[in-house]
Amino acid sequence: MNSKEGGAPLSILLADDDSDDRYLFYKALKEIPLTTELRTVTNGDELMDFLYKNAVNLPDVLFLDLSMPRKTGFECLMEIKDDKKLKALSVVMFTTSFSRGVEIEQNLSIKLSGMGAQDYIRKPAGFENLKTTIHEALIRVIEKARLTEGKKNL
Repeated sequence: MNSKEGGAPLSILLADDDSDDRYLFYKALKEIPLTTELRTVTNGDELMDFLYKNAVNLPDVLFLDLSMPRKTGFECLMEIKDDKKLKALSVVMFTTSFSRGVEIEQNLSIKLSGMGAQDYIRKPAGFENLKTTIHEALIRVIEKARLTEGKKNL
C-alpha cells in the first residue's frame, strides 16, 4: 500500500512538544511504505488553533501527545470530540507518559477510547520499533476509514 485511496498522500498532524520526538516521527514516516504528508504543532494551543483554522480540510489523522504545554492531550481530545466540525477526526494518542504498570496503562487506554481516541500507543524504544508502531497505527486508521466509508455507501 503506497497511499490512501485515490493516490493522495495520507495527511498526518503530529502534536508533540519534544523536538527530538517530532524529528524521529518524521524520519520513521519516510521509511514506512505509505505516502504521507506531515505537519507538526508544538503545544495544545497551537494544535487547537490549527484545527479550527483548517476545520474544512482536517488531516486524516492526528497523533496527539498526552503531555504538552498550554493544553494537555487530554484537554485537546475533549475539545476536539466536543466540537461538531472536529469530532470525526481520527486521533491516536501517542506518548511516553504513563509507564507505571500494565493495569494503569490499560485503564488509560480504555479512558482515552471512551473519550473518542481511536488508538492509544506508547512511544517505543528504538527506531525500528517506532517505525512499526506508527505504520501499524496508520494501517488501523486507514482500515477504519474504509469501513466507515463502506457503511456510508450502503
